[in-house]
Amino acid sequence: MAWSVYDAAMALKEFSLLITQILESVGAIIISIAVLDVAKYLVEEEVTRNKELRSPSEARKTITKIFVIISIAAGMEGLVYIFKAGNENIALLIYPALLILFSSLSIVCLGIYQKFSISVEETIQTDDE
Repeated sequence: MAWSVYDAAMALKEFSLLITQILESVGAIIISIAVLDVAKYLVEEEVTRNKELRSPSEARKTITKIFVIISIAAGMEGLVYIFKAGNENIALLIYPALLILFSSLSIVCLGIYQKFSISVEETIQTDDE
């Protein structure tokens, strides 16, 4: 992240590269934040709490958290690339648009997974009783 901020500051010297460099820096920062967020979550869950995934609900919550972080980062990266493609070549807009589409579809798939996994959890609880 610090390198991205440094690159953006250096681009201030040459105004023609400023927008391109800022977009690249924002993209790198988004990816960095997503990686840090996933790492923070894993450290909290696995190291600090020393928690094993013993129940389906714990596994579902862990998968959901990580999947949401990745999907949001991919969607934000798509937005950055839309601005970048709009400045460089309008024909390249299809690729970031597809990235945003697939990011949205992954959230929909996560919702379907949630629905099915909660149904299975309820069935398991009913069978145990």
